[in-house]
Amino acid sequence: FWMEDLCSVSGLDPLWDWNLTWYTSQPDLTQCFQHTVLVWSPCVYLWICSPFYLLYLWLRPDRGVLLQEPTNQMGLPMYSETETFSPHPPLLHQVLAVIILHVERMKGCRSSFLLFQFWILLVLLKQQIKSPEIKFVTSQNTPTSSLIPGGVVFCPPHSLVVRGYRHPLQAADLWPLEEPDNVELTQNWTQSTTSSGSLSRAWDFDAVTEKTQLLKKKKKGQKGQKGRGYGIFLLHTVACSFGPYFLCGTLWLLLHEVFMFAVPQVLSLLLAFISDEDAAMWKGFLFCSLLFLLSCLQSLLHHQYMFHCFSVGMRLKTALIGLVYRKCLLLSSAARRRGDVGEIINLVSADTQKLMDFVVYFNSLWVTPIEITLCFYFLWQLLGPSALAGIVPVVLIVPLNGLIAKMRSKLQVREMKFTDGRLKLMNEILSGVKILKFYAWEDAFLRRIGVLRDGELETLKMSQVLHSVSLASFNSSSFLIALSVFAVYVTIDDRNLLDAQKIFVSVALINILKTPLSQLPFAMSATMQAVVSLRRLGNFLSQDELKGDSVERLPRSSGTSPHAVRIEDGWFSWTCDGPPCLQGISVKVKPGSLVAVVGHVGSGKSSLLSAMLGEMERRSGSISIKTRVLVTHGLSFLSKTDLILVMLEGHISEMGSYKDLMDRKGNFAKFIHAFNGKRRRGSSASRGSSASRDKSKTCVGSRKSLTVCVLLMLSEADKAHTGRVKLQMYREYFRTVGPTIIAAIVFLCAFQQAASLAYSYWLSLWADEPALNATRSHQLRLGVFAALGLTQGAAMFGTTLAIALGGIVASRHLHADLLLSVLRSPVSFFEATPSGNLLNRFSKEVDAIDCMIPDGLKMMLGYLFKLLEVCVVLLLATPLTGLVLLPLACIYIFIQSFYVASSCQLRRLEAVSRSPVYSHLNETVQGAAVVRAFGEQGRFVLEADRRVDRNQEAYFPRFVATRWLAVNLEFLGNLLVLAAAVLSVRGRDHLSPGIVGLAVTHSLQVTGILSWIVRSWTDVENNIVSVERVKEYDSTDKEVCWNKLPADWPATGNLQFEGYGLRYRKDLDWALNNICVNIQDREKVGIVGRTGAGKSSLALGIFRILEAAKGRIFIDGINIAEIGLHDLRSRITIIPQDPVLFSGSLRMNLDPFDVCSDEDLWKALELAHLSSFVSALPQKLNHQCCEGGENLSLGQRQLLCLARALLRKTRILVLDEATAAVDLKTDQLIQSTIRTQFDDCTVLTIAHRLNTIMDYNRVIVMDRGYIAEIDSPSELIRLQGFFYQMCAEAGLV
Repeated sequence: FWMEDLCSVSGLDPLWDWNLTWYTSQPDLTQCFQHTVLVWSPCVYLWICSPFYLLYLWLRPDRGVLLQEPTNQMGLPMYSETETFSPHPPLLHQVLAVIILHVERMKGCRSSFLLFQFWILLVLLKQQIKSPEIKFVTSQNTPTSSLIPGGVVFCPPHSLVVRGYRHPLQAADLWPLEEPDNVELTQNWTQSTTSSGSLSRAWDFDAVTEKTQLLKKKKKGQKGQKGRGYGIFLLHTVACSFGPYFLCGTLWLLLHEVFMFAVPQVLSLLLAFISDEDAAMWKGFLFCSLLFLLSCLQSLLHHQYMFHCFSVGMRLKTALIGLVYRKCLLLSSAARRRGDVGEIINLVSADTQKLMDFVVYFNSLWVTPIEITLCFYFLWQLLGPSALAGIVPVVLIVPLNGLIAKMRSKLQVREMKFTDGRLKLMNEILSGVKILKFYAWEDAFLRRIGVLRDGELETLKMSQVLHSVSLASFNSSSFLIALSVFAVYVTIDDRNLLDAQKIFVSVALINILKTPLSQLPFAMSATMQAVVSLRRLGNFLSQDELKGDSVERLPRSSGTSPHAVRIEDGWFSWTCDGPPCLQGISVKVKPGSLVAVVGHVGSGKSSLLSAMLGEMERRSGSISIKTRVLVTHGLSFLSKTDLILVMLEGHISEMGSYKDLMDRKGNFAKFIHAFNGKRRRGSSASRGSSASRDKSKTCVGSRKSLTVCVLLMLSEADKAHTGRVKLQMYREYFRTVGPTIIAAIVFLCAFQQAASLAYSYWLSLWADEPALNATRSHQLRLGVFAALGLTQGAAMFGTTLAIALGGIVASRHLHADLLLSVLRSPVSFFEATPSGNLLNRFSKEVDAIDCMIPDGLKMMLGYLFKLLEVCVVLLLATPLTGLVLLPLACIYIFIQSFYVASSCQLRRLEAVSRSPVYSHLNETVQGAAVVRAFGEQGRFVLEADRRVDRNQEAYFPRFVATRWLAVNLEFLGNLLVLAAAVLSVRGRDHLSPGIVGLAVTHSLQVTGILSWIVRSWTDVENNIVSVERVKEYDSTDKEVCWNKLPADWPATGNLQFEGYGLRYRKDLDWALNNICVNIQDREKVGIVGRTGAGKSSLALGIFRILEAAKGRIFIDGINIAEIGLHDLRSRITIIPQDPVLFSGSLRMNLDPFDVCSDEDLWKALELAHLSSFVSALPQKLNHQCCEGGENLSLGQRQLLCLARALLRKTRILVLDEATAAVDLKTDQLIQSTIRTQFDDCTVLTIAHRLNTIMDYNRVIVMDRGYIAEIDSPSELIRLQGFFYQMCAEAGLV
């Protein structure tokens, strides 16, 4: 009333006059209202919102300082002297606006939603506004941080989309990112985990990298809290790091909900206007304008919220990848054995993505119950207590889907185990592909991958069936609610009649629930997957770490200790609870000493070195270091060392200088005399090779440097295609789905939408039925309505299930084709392709084909057919809508095509930039010990962060551009709403309320439909890029046919070279040239030469790892170029220089095809001198080898390779420096076994120790790719040529 008094005192009319404003054909506002409420509203809005906005700015991290033009244009309203407003608003709001502008400038905020709305309100009040001209200091190409006003409809996304339409986007076109969030996340993770005592050491790497100093050391004696999973710690960490920014996005969601529920109220007024023939026409146009305005505000607020969600999700993913990477550098030996590279790659590719997806759906979990409550409140206002009947379907559906979510959670855990195993095995295949080629084991590993893939897809199929049930139930929920409410309403009282207003306002309210209820399955699925991923990430991040106090590392210049290495009574093991591998180690080494560690295979040499590096668990004692340590089998070095440690069964049996140990005449002296005679006769060929390398430094050294340069150039980075995705990729995908499933999908989609259209039209007929027949029976109408709705639900289930099953069929074929294509590639392909490129396709791209493409197709087809239904309804109700629909459709297609070109290219750039992340992670995990040994953790962490940032630089503009597209397209949809409403108002004389309600309610769905069409269409288009990348290797060079030869070849083992030449690449020199030699069956031939002479190239040529550039090789008179590769490689055997084992049992590593009996396996192990070792293992032949065989010593792995050769027992055996990594005793055992077991075979030995081939029939001396000499050893020594010189240098003559 005080406003009334104020108006009367000022001599103005009353504050409000209904006759002037509403009950008139020419509405207006009173002067008092205009001069008070309208003038003060912007000020009140600014003062109410400013505290919250300033709090947001205070929590926001600094992002640079904005420069403002030095003028008096402060963005404040300027009042003209002739202005007639009275009273003027106070100047305090101008001061507040200045304060907000200053804070924004200092915090680097590039746009202000609060002040933007304030200026808009003032503009509407006819105030003169001048906005400040602001520019950002650091970059003119940086996107705005807020989508309203500048991020959606103004320059940054628009300019990027235009640039992408004109030419394919490149990495240089992308926006730079802001400061990464991994530092903040790791600090919060520190606080969560150290408070529970779950970590063992600090995550500090190097003083150079302050950004990567992560975790503080926990308090000693602090124990972890029981009952709390590590996933809870990670969730708490994430909430602390990103919660405030996410809550700001939630504010936009709440405002969106307010406007969303205002739409049905305006629709009710519009339908009442249609029914009232006496209502003024301007009211109808007012309601149409309100519908349009509310729809536009919904779109803006929704996409502002989505921008916040995707921003938080991207930052979360970046930070989690940083955490995982840093953890990889700290994992203890036991933790590394429990995990593997495949699991870590899966964490980075799949689990972080699932947490990112969860951010988008999180609010649906608590907003949906609020929406349900509000919906039923308004339904109560409309239909009374009958509205409560709609709760019954909700109460039944939600628990059902809760049970489904729980079942799917268990299935996902099982699926992730299969995926981890598949990626782990795939990584091992890529690492040991040359061994697979040598042994022709591709088929065996194809079957192993196939078993894991079948288990993965079978689990996915079960999960998708449950997901289809969930989708069908939720999508049918709106129909079930309407059926329940309407049935109860017309049944409880015959006087209850359903008119157009009640039916279609109720339908509009229930349709509001359609989106949250239809998205609730995805939200529950995302939540379920996020919980599993959160638990997996938490468990990984809480794995045991290397203890920082295991080794005391002294600075080189400290001078505090007289010993460079000091170990006192050290007991070390690989695990905390495992038996000690080293016992009672006590060593003191003076600074500057050269120390050698010698011993038999498995004696503990490598373990001692690992203990010095801090890679083992120190059970007792102490250790401090600085110095050089040499672990060697070459006895020629021993006399040059200052100290020799002799290892025996995990302890030091002898220690001293070479002379002292020889004088003691103990085990070491016996060891030397037994195998070397007069010391020089036991000298290995490595000494000769070393000396010869010095003498031929010019010729050999230059070749080596050339080779390195060429290899660096041949290691190709992942490349991105340009332009739209080719139609061929869609055809390829749908071809693998199959025409039967495609036809079923199309039929079910059309049938489902026809049923939806039928029951919607049935409602309009029901609404237009005359009210005079009050006693009519409702059984028929309810029965038809129920039948049509249930039919639609059944069709929905069939559609989603068919798409899911079709996606699984396509994924199975595409993965199988990719795997076969990769394994059929030659070794040169793997040398030129980084492993990260391949792992990227087998992990992220396959995951996209498994899940994201089918999910996108489900949504896209569903909403496309729904849009078709809306268009049909609008054209039937108001045919003139076609005049608006056609140009809007043209604009829609134009904007969509404008955008897709940029979106696809951004998706490619993101996929290409992801490969270096996987490559770097894979290399770091495998070489973590080396990185730690050199103290380079900080540099590697910075490199990892840089690669992740490059990947996110491609992802960020993609989702910003998606929001830009959605806002623009939804604006077109809102125009369609306006057109339908206006045409309905103009045609109210001949349109029934039922038809108008049907048309307007359907048009109101257009905005949401277009939004989801954009999202799903974009997802499908972008993820089809995964098919493109998976099929990319189909066009690369492949090996020839694997099988086409009789089983009894070769019978003798005769080997003949005729003018044979070999090149590693076309642009390189000859690795072998004009090789002509005939090797008879059962002949033993040694192959020697300097480094780079071509020794190993001969082996690569025999196995056709590299194809001949000229000439031929014959085995038993058959040209091997005409033989299937598997036939060739399975009939000859190699014992390679690098012993490679795969994760799995010893049995699998010996016999992957499972064709040998246990008796054969044990006999081979006995001949390989491993039977006692394997017998002592608890699981014996089923003993599980770690990835790469890390739980076996190098010598034991080499003996297993010998056992493989014994099992194959082919007519030709090639030894490629097979004893280079074993001690002399083991070397003697191997040579003895070869002489006895392969006496009837042709043996080619690439010699490491020349004394092992002195009794061979012939020796081939290689030099620069040519055969320099060939004859018996005695004859070559007599000739005093190359071979004589090498023997002299090795002390053999």
